[in-house]
Amino acid sequence: MVDPAAGVGLLAAAFAGLVSFLSPCVLPMVPGYLSAVTGVRPGSIQETSTARVLVPSLAFVATFSAIFVLLGVTATSLGSGLQDHRETLEKVAGAVIVGLGVTFIASLFVTRLNRDWHIDSLMRRAGRGGPFVAGAAFAIAWTPCVGPTLGAILSAAALADSADRGALLLAVYSAGLAIPFLATALAFNRMTSAFAVVRRHHRKLMGAGGAVLIAMGVLIWTGEIVELNIEAQRALDGLGLNFFDDV
Repeated sequence: MVDPAAGVGLLAAAFAGLVSFLSPCVLPMVPGYLSAVTGVRPGSIQETSTARVLVPSLAFVATFSAIFVLLGVTATSLGSGLQDHRETLEKVAGAVIVGLGVTFIASLFVTRLNRDWHIDSLMRRAGRGGPFVAGAAFAIAWTPCVGPTLGAILSAAALADSADRGALLLAVYSAGLAIPFLATALAFNRMTSAFAVVRRHHRKLMGAGGAVLIAMGVLIWTGEIVELNIEAQRALDGLGLNFFDDV
């Protein structure tokens, strides 16, 4: 049975989250969101105490992560209701993920696919000390932009063996988004310099992200993701590093 919420599926989810963060319609907005969440101007973040920046940033990422995890649990619950048609569900999920991967690559050429919704009233509330509201605004406002990657991971979550595994898959995806955001909060100047490098190579990164989604969809369609997980576990066993045993 295919279960993308294990082994290489988790690595793909983490990479998808990172690519979502680096996408052209998310990365440029990070300083603005960070400023709204912390109440600190981007230029003075490095001069502010770590706690003042880190605590609201953690609340922010915890909120959007919770929303994404709930979506993952919902997708798994819906998928479990179709267990009698498991093979068909795997084919459909694989095809959807491939299609979303193609869409992700197409966004490099169709700028309308790189768009987001700006919820100004929510961001003003976030600026008055509402990181939880800002986290919810993030989950809503950036959905059109992260849609291909989020949709692909949700499609994979629908095939997970249990709600816990579906939640894990979306938690790993959220971590791919959250960790670089927190790193930006803690080291704003260095991270913004790194952003300049990312922008110069964003087409390659987006292409790689789309390729990962397409490959994941093909592996799910063919059922080869199971064999790939087994081979990955064997390789890690040989190194004494098999941390996939319990996931």
